[in-house]
Amino acid sequence: MSTQHTYRVIVRGTWDGLTDEARSRLLSEVDEHGLSAMQFTEKGSLTYDRVLKHFSFRFVVVSDAEDGEEMASAIAEDRAETLLNEQGYGHGELRSTATDLDTMKINYKGRRAPGAA
Repeated sequence: MSTQHTYRVIVRGTWDGLTDEARSRLLSEVDEHGLSAMQFTEKGSLTYDRVLKHFSFRFVVVSDAEDGEEMASAIAEDRAETLLNEQGYGHGELRSTATDLDTMKINYKGRRAPGAA
């Protein structure tokens, strides 16, 4: 049985070939997709601004640890592409970065290194 790890994945892209209808829909919902909406979820959190040039999704992906960050990124990119296509939102190439929360080191403020005076 393989160990499951939790990944936070940011998928970034550029809007491309948006129809007038898609552009209008995105602009009508822009306030719901700003900086305050940024959160990592399994379904994905879409953020963009009024310029409608770039966008990003934030996903939580649970995957086999042996598959690593590459698989988590591929899963998140697939989710993002599916969501964009379902809404009819044209886009360019997607790229992503993943962080394995189970192996992430946490630096605590005020914590001294061993042997520090």
